[in-house]
Amino acid sequence: MRYLHTMIRVRDLPAAIRFFCEGLGLREIRRRDSEQGRFTLVFLGEKAAPGEIEDRDTPQIELTHNWDQTEAYSGGRNFGHVAYEVADIYAACQRFIDLGYTISRPPRDGRMAFVRSPDLISVELLQRGDALPAAEPWTSMKNIGEW
Repeated sequence: MRYLHTMIRVRDLPAAIRFFCEGLGLREIRRRDSEQGRFTLVFLGEKAAPGEIEDRDTPQIELTHNWDQTEAYSGGRNFGHVAYEVADIYAACQRFIDLGYTISRPPRDGRMAFVRSPDLISVELLQRGDALPAAEPWTSMKNIGEW
């Protein structure tokens, strides 16, 4: 058995791709449009590191965009969250802030943070290895909203 992907429904596909690709650093692996079903599936995965094979078999996020969905999805918080390990949690959080996103739970401990996607999916960011030393402005930032 192997883990394949986690699916989340998104209302604004370009906004979701911007969040996960520009914010988190994932890349689009494949896409499928279904005219008959009126949906698009976009699979996102990790970018290969220099010297690694580009087509690695890693877990993916499946963004499901139902073309006729106009209302926000309810119950997104019931989904829970997806988690990604990052090389530098402070840099990852700053990248999201620079893109205009709010850090819901700042990395006050140098180890863990939460940010929400445009469709209110909670994304946990975890520092790879040991926690980074506590640093401002993160140490004194307050939680904002749900995470």
